[in-house]
Amino acid sequence: MSERIRVLVVDDSALMRKLIPAILAREASIEVVGTAMDGAFALKKIEELKPDVVTLDLEMPRMDGMETLRLIMQRAPLPVILFSTHSKEGGYATFKALAIGAVDFLAKPKDAAAGRLDEIADRLIAKIKVAKRAAGRKLPPAVIQETSAPKKGVRAALPPRRVIAVGISTGGPNALQFVLSQIPADFQSAIVIVQHMPEGFTEMFAKRLDECCALEVHEARSGDLLLAGRVLICPGNRHIMVRNMPRGGMVVLSDGPPVNGHRPSADVLFHSVAQEFGLTAVGVLMTGMGDDGAEGLGAIKAAGGMTIAQSEDTCVVSGMPRAAILKGYASKIIPLDGLGSHLVSNYGGERGATDKVEKNEKLEKNGKNEKIEKTSVSSQRS
Repeated sequence: MSERIRVLVVDDSALMRKLIPAILAREASIEVVGTAMDGAFALKKIEELKPDVVTLDLEMPRMDGMETLRLIMQRAPLPVILFSTHSKEGGYATFKALAIGAVDFLAKPKDAAAGRLDEIADRLIAKIKVAKRAAGRKLPPAVIQETSAPKKGVRAALPPRRVIAVGISTGGPNALQFVLSQIPADFQSAIVIVQHMPEGFTEMFAKRLDECCALEVHEARSGDLLLAGRVLICPGNRHIMVRNMPRGGMVVLSDGPPVNGHRPSADVLFHSVAQEFGLTAVGVLMTGMGDDGAEGLGAIKAAGGMTIAQSEDTCVVSGMPRAAILKGYASKIIPLDGLGSHLVSNYGGERGATDKVEKNEKLEKNGKNEKIEKTSVSSQRS
């Protein structure tokens, strides 16, 4: 049996310091090695106990979670999962903490003070396991907007040259900030994103992305048009699909059952993009746990669209892109720091230039296939 994951629980509530270890005790592979009532105690216990993972509350007296996280990342970085109360202010703090270096987050249930943590026990356990596997992974450079963002110019509502669908999960907030911040305001394609995130967080997440990049970013609503330079984030606990209507492409939200255990699901988005846009569809599968989006990426490839997977070595968790790569569904594998420039150079300009680039890509791909076939025939003859 492999060594157990050593966890330090940091929370100012005495009740939480009893309840969180109690629910983690259900998992044989996890051992809670200690608790701390604030950041100052947490830093001392990290030195003494050498935990593998820390669960961290953000709202604490003396030294709050944000300052604690900064010091952890400065002194001896280790995986941190934010486990804090969900509020508007707390939501913005959560995204700032993710930019500093936290691996993931989980909102405490509204009735957590009453001792009801059972509903999130499995999710917390799963996130701790993922955090342990992500230890040592380098996060993308933080894109933190501390001042008010400059006003964006009004641009004409133009149909997109391409519809780019993105599926992403653990490690997504940082990765998306990094990629979108590299795309200019005159980008000629539309982007629709499924980020595995709980209900109530996606609106704040969209606003944060809007502050950090030149594109127009907002949480999607049914009927929103797909426009050049617009980024739509699927709301938490909804599915998002696209429709190619006479007046242009648009998104539709639904309350269908979870797919691959997720709502929203990248597979739902990808399948609809493949069906509605085919040759002008682009699928991008990025960092995340599990295999959501793999089959949908295969559908986009089968429909003649372009498919891209983030390289495994640049993911916080490589499960989602890896699943698609192993099935042969990713036409291109690109590291995180190259994704933004690739999207701009291939799908950001006028259709003529974009089509020329894609035509060359297809000719190159066909040439490789012919070479493989010839090699195979030669081998058989010999």
